[in-house]
Amino acid sequence: METLTVRRVIAAPITDVFDWCATSTNYTRSPYILKARLARPGAGAPYGVGAVRLHTWTIGYFRERITAYDAPHGFDYTVERSVPASRHEFGRMTFTEVDGGTEVVWTTRFEVRAPFGAALTRLAKPLIAHAFANILATADRALTARPATAGRGRAR
Repeated sequence: METLTVRRVIAAPITDVFDWCATSTNYTRSPYILKARLARPGAGAPYGVGAVRLHTWTIGYFRERITAYDAPHGFDYTVERSVPASRHEFGRMTFTEVDGGTEVVWTTRFEVRAPFGAALTRLAKPLIAHAFANILATADRALTARPATAGRGRAR
C-alpha cells in the first residue's frame, strides 16, 4: 500500500473551496479528468454520505462512495471499483482556514492489483500526485480568477 498526500493553499474562503472540491464534476476542468458524474446523491447534500461518484481519468476509471461528510471541513471516500483494479483503504480531503485562504490536504492510500502490482503502484503514485495537484491548481484558478473590469482600456 502507498499513501499519497498533496497540499495546497487556495486564496478563497473555506466554504467556496470545500464546495468546489466536493463537487467532483468540477474536476473535468483539469485535463487529467475526462468525465465525472454524480451517479447517486448523498444524504443531506448531493455529495454527502452515500453519494456515488463516477470518474474517468486519463489513468483509469473509478467508482467512489462518500463515507464521511463534514462541510466545510472535510470528506472521506473509498474507491469501490476501478480499472485498472486497485485496493483502496481510504481517501480524504480536509479544509482548514489559514492566513491567506484555505489549506486543502488530499490524502489517499491505495495499491494496484495486478501482476507486478507493487511496481505498478510505485509507478502510479507520482501520476496520481500530479493529477491531484493539477485538480487543486484548477480549483485555485477557478476560485481566485478576477473578472475583467468593465470599460477597461476605454477613455471617457
